[in-house]
Amino acid sequence: MSGKRILVVDDEAEIGDLLNLYLTKEGYQVTTALDGRQAMHMVANEKVDLIILDVLLPGLDGIEVCTEIRKWTDVPIIFLSCRGDDIDKVMGLVAGGDDYITKPFSPREIVARVKAHLRRYRMTTAAREEPPSILRYRGLEIDIPACAVRVRGKEVYLSHKEFEVLSLLAQNPDKVFSADELFERLWHMQSLGDIRTVMVHISNIRKKIEKNPAAPEYILTVRGAGYKFNGAMAL
Repeated sequence: MSGKRILVVDDEAEIGDLLNLYLTKEGYQVTTALDGRQAMHMVANEKVDLIILDVLLPGLDGIEVCTEIRKWTDVPIIFLSCRGDDIDKVMGLVAGGDDYITKPFSPREIVARVKAHLRRYRMTTAAREEPPSILRYRGLEIDIPACAVRVRGKEVYLSHKEFEVLSLLAQNPDKVFSADELFERLWHMQSLGDIRTVMVHISNIRKKIEKNPAAPEYILTVRGAGYKFNGAMAL
């Protein structure tokens, strides 16, 4: 039995009951919330290992809830939505979601994705507990185990996914990554040519670490190819 605790947030009780049935059969402990405020209260006061979050909720919508929750925890968040447009998916992923599934869905697919995200999160957490690995560049320090970034000696806040993007690039200086490759490696799904999520994250990172985001020194755009971390900034 897994014992991992899954929080299902959906104002449709039938959806919560269905997911409860399938996830409980797999050994997970399932709790449910019918709105965003109840969900945030539960995350703040109880142990939660993964969140399945509907986008269209009464009061605070799922995007707002995800944005708030990401201030406290980096546990996997899987969005559910009847909206399948690319822009809705991008908004969910940029807000901090790890996955986006459109309704109607297969309960077995949900279970498979829950298992995959929990396994990936466990591996990431274990990697953080390995001996310290700190990347140092001119004016920039990236503390991998602590998920911390310091710019010219001052710590700056990056979201979990922003940190993953920066870390991957910085650990491979001068290696060019296409936007599709970054998306598929870090969001673990096919990009299908939609590079906006990556572009938004790169833009946000530049605003936080670059002296002049319009003329970046660390994360460079390679026209027609993608992005790379500037190896010339090495100490």
